[in-house]
Amino acid sequence: MKHHSNQADEKETTRIEAFSDGVFAIAITLLVLELIGTLHSHRSLHLRSFFIGNWQSFLAFLIGFITILVCWINHHTVFEYIRKTDTNFMWINGFLLFLVTFTPFPTAVLAEYLQTESTMALSIYGFNYVMISIASYCICSYAYNHQLIYEAQKEIFYFYKVLYRYSIIYTIIAFSFSFISIIVPIILYIILFIVFAAPGKFAYWLSNNSKKRRMASKANH
Repeated sequence: MKHHSNQADEKETTRIEAFSDGVFAIAITLLVLELIGTLHSHRSLHLRSFFIGNWQSFLAFLIGFITILVCWINHHTVFEYIRKTDTNFMWINGFLLFLVTFTPFPTAVLAEYLQTESTMALSIYGFNYVMISIASYCICSYAYNHQLIYEAQKEIFYFYKVLYRYSIIYTIIAFSFSFISIIVPIILYIILFIVFAAPGKFAYWLSNNSKKRRMASKANH
């Protein structure tokens, strides 16, 4: 839960959050425009033939929307703890937003070429996830190390940083599997969606596990 120290703290991140939300909205709009463009290029087809023949475009929209939504959920959750910003932090956040706006492209590639060039399509899609994981970790790490978060929330925020650090390793593993399998990386990405659809729950789970280990260590001594 967010704790506000004063009104000035609230205002310090308002503009960067508003700008970020706008970028996420634009990224989703790009997905819709791509879908509409597909419709305009196949006007001569009957609707049934259009939907059957262009299922990849609808799959790309679904995957892209879920991807951007999950990114927005994580961005929003992390910013609940951040009370101030600086120029370097803005650039790091900008890098994440750059990757978000780029997301519709690897998603479209995945949907279009999954059947014909699955290895390359999955690797492009997976590499984008690796970069998003790195950017997300950098946001948390920088905010934590430069005291940009609420002091009372520093302990739990540390586990958000740990969670995103694990995500880098996880996405690299999923990316590596794309060169030897199709099913395995897809399953890994589905698990990734599930975990990061509710990052707060897993951060608190890591926090509770850490407390239990510390208590067990004290009891043993």
